[in-house]
Amino acid sequence: MRWWDIAPVLDLERALFPDDAWSKGLFWSELAHARGAGANRRYLVAVDDTDRVVGYAGLAAVDGTGDVQTIAVAFEHWSTGLGSRLLGELLTAATDFECREVLLEVRVDNTRAQRLYERFGFEPVGIRRGYYQPGNVDALVMRLTLVHPDNQQGMPHDSQG
Repeated sequence: MRWWDIAPVLDLERALFPDDAWSKGLFWSELAHARGAGANRRYLVAVDDTDRVVGYAGLAAVDGTGDVQTIAVAFEHWSTGLGSRLLGELLTAATDFECREVLLEVRVDNTRAQRLYERFGFEPVGIRRGYYQPGNVDALVMRLTLVHPDNQQGMPHDSQG
């Protein structure tokens, strides 16, 4: 993701998350941490054949822990494997950042996303009460422990969902 992607990403963000969409400033702030020697963020976009943004995802990495900040796919691209590809890229980024684990929050009522994360090996580790506003919806916290090749084991495999 680059600065010129922010406007189309915001359009998709508002369509998918109308009640709690990220602001333009938040995306700018995240991208500021994605470049340079001290970069600790990875943000990406997916585009269709017409170069329209149809998905995006972001990861922050701090002290060996990756945190999936956001992941979204346009409605018309659900069930195409795009969400899996985006998540796979974030996990590759987490490995590049030498993360030992990756965390994420997902709405407790978003079972579709939870199934995706479970296919990648994420496990529930807790609840954040009232995390999503408005509506006071709880978040399920999920974690994936990454095992690096230097430990003679590989990362979990995607089930091609």
